[in-house]
Amino acid sequence: MELTIAVVALVVIGIFLGVKTVSQGNQYTVERFGKYRKTLSPGLHVIVPIIDRIGAKVNMMEQVLDIPAQQVISQDNATVTIDAVCFYQVVDSVKATYEVNQLYRAMQNLVMTNIRTVLGSMDLDWMLSKRDEINARILTIVDEATNPWGVKVTRIEIKDILPPHDLVEAMGRQMKAERLKRAQILEAEGTKQAEILEAEGEKQAQILTAEGAKEAAFREAEARERQAEAEANATTMVSKAIAEGNVQAINYFVAQKYVDALGKIATSDNQKVLMLPLEASSVIGSVAGVAEIAKEAFTKK
Repeated sequence: MELTIAVVALVVIGIFLGVKTVSQGNQYTVERFGKYRKTLSPGLHVIVPIIDRIGAKVNMMEQVLDIPAQQVISQDNATVTIDAVCFYQVVDSVKATYEVNQLYRAMQNLVMTNIRTVLGSMDLDWMLSKRDEINARILTIVDEATNPWGVKVTRIEIKDILPPHDLVEAMGRQMKAERLKRAQILEAEGTKQAEILEAEGEKQAQILTAEGAKEAAFREAEARERQAEAEANATTMVSKAIAEGNVQAINYFVAQKYVDALGKIATSDNQKVLMLPLEASSVIGSVAGVAEIAKEAFTKK
């Protein structure tokens, strides 16, 4: 009876020690006498009790590793505080278990070291403006370094880059000065453009005025030329009439000049009263002569 109880107890203990259940997203390594033997994937498994044992329980899901804040000196001697997060996934549980001791601590130190190396080779302005490029460079280096450990680093993100307080104030003043400088430049350029446009407008106006005056002078000269030609023709005709013995032609010529002279006197600005000389009656007679000339001309037609 006692032997039976002992056998049952051993069977129960054997089942308890030999049956293993691996949950989804995990893998177990099995060791026999301290040496790796196999890997248990998610599900129900049976191992040899006492001889075999579970070496390591490895989480195969993507995980987040916090990188503690650390101070980094930039290439231009600015001390900044930087922290980050690292996303990684174990793709080979055997390597992650037996190729490195304390995987998480090793990865943390590896990321911190490369952050100091990469950011220490940059100026502060480059750090603050090229964060995506920094993440990509650190990810490439860390992922390559963790490949032998059976780990795939999927993403590294720099969370904060914090310069010293006095440096932040100086950067704020610099930014304010830069914005003020740009505003003054834009204002000066606007004033310059306005003055240029105004000068161009005045230039165009002067050109148009000069062209107008030139055209007016040309037309005036042309009119005087036509008038001179007409007067010359009239003088020729009158001279011809005189030569033929027509006295009315003389009266017409004298009356025209006399009337022109009286017209100029009458249109003078300071001329308020027009005094006609006694010889005005002869002018009237000349006008009558003109009427007779016109009458003769119409009669001939």
